[in-house]
Amino acid sequence: MQKQITGPRHSRILVKTVFLFLASYLVFLFLWIQVKDTYGYAITLAASKLVSGLKNARLEEITQEKDIIQATFSPFNGRTNMLVDITVKTSSYSFNAPLTFAIMMSLSLFILRRKRAYAEAFLVILFIHFLYVFSLEAKELTEVFMERKIEAMSTPRLFVYQFIWGFTDNMVIRFEPFLIGFYMFVRFRKR
Repeated sequence: MQKQITGPRHSRILVKTVFLFLASYLVFLFLWIQVKDTYGYAITLAASKLVSGLKNARLEEITQEKDIIQATFSPFNGRTNMLVDITVKTSSYSFNAPLTFAIMMSLSLFILRRKRAYAEAFLVILFIHFLYVFSLEAKELTEVFMERKIEAMSTPRLFVYQFIWGFTDNMVIRFEPFLIGFYMFVRFRKR
């Protein structure tokens, strides 16, 4: 026999959830606007250092202009005059962070072990954003290095970088709020 989900108790939970979502969205939107550029710089710096080690390049500098961060690389192969600039727009991968945080907050009524749930969700978000910047920079550097014959032409390697970036950009980033909400609900829901 199924329980019916009606009555004043369930209505109150629904109202609380909607209110919590809307209020937290406004708060997180305001806060995110304040910290977005600093966050983007930190993610880009970390990803750029890893990419430079992976691609045998030197990270020359990172410049920031509001929402746009530019990482400048040079190859270690002796061409010191060659610089490769890669532009990363912070809002391209973090535009839905306030929505993600609001969904996380609205789930607080339905999950157990909240601290752990939020910590894991934040780590997943950091990983997704890091993967976006890393795969973008690795793809761009690989294309330029192969085009200028600094790196041997390898269609499978280029395909892997293009696929990882394309999948992250077109699928993961777009559905991030719902993926995080689904993950938290399935992993930590009250039974």
